[in-house]
Amino acid sequence: MAPRWSGGSDDVKALIFDLDNCLCPARAVGESCLEPAFAAIRAAAPACFDAGRLRRVFRDCWTHDFESVCERHGLTPVMRATGFAAFGALEARSAIAGYGDLPLLRSLPRPRFLVTSGFSRLQQSKVRALGLAAEFDRVFVDAVDLPPRKGKQGIFEDILADGTWRGPDVWIVGDNPDSELAAGRALGCTTVQMVRPGITPDPRATHQVRGLRGLRSLIAERA
Repeated sequence: MAPRWSGGSDDVKALIFDLDNCLCPARAVGESCLEPAFAAIRAAAPACFDAGRLRRVFRDCWTHDFESVCERHGLTPVMRATGFAAFGALEARSAIAGYGDLPLLRSLPRPRFLVTSGFSRLQQSKVRALGLAAEFDRVFVDAVDLPPRKGKQGIFEDILADGTWRGPDVWIVGDNPDSELAAGRALGCTTVQMVRPGITPDPRATHQVRGLRGLRSLIAERA
């Protein structure tokens, strides 16, 4: 059983984790999982979207939310609507592997929360396929396809309010400086960037660690 927080110099009260590229590679679901959505978008694309332009669109779908991909690459309203419908139907149908250090989660103090953004059905299926639900006190999906959307910052605010915690007492652990880490900064939380392979370190994070072993060591230093 994981220990509860016992105070310490930083008086840490809770951990909030991101999922993709923090606990699990975004591509762990496999290329075939997203291919039906890519095929639908390809079929809806006008002639100006050549193969090279579409490759760039699909590449960014692995690392950015679909709304921002639409804006960045100028997808037409038909492509956007087609993509939302197709992505909304996707799910991981078999077990997937997260990063090799996932068993260390259970050695970290509770409470722990998981907050992941994306299409509701797909993100929920990823959590099930990874067998992660039991490792967290609560799991939240910031669903892009189920309005009204609070966004990660809104979900973080609710977690802080429910626990009557101050911002600095809660650690936001994730990879993306413009998503969960930005939301954490806006709320005055302690931000910990998980620098997995392929992730660019960002100096705006309060701390940077390389995997859960590094996070566990950081927690021990602050206790």
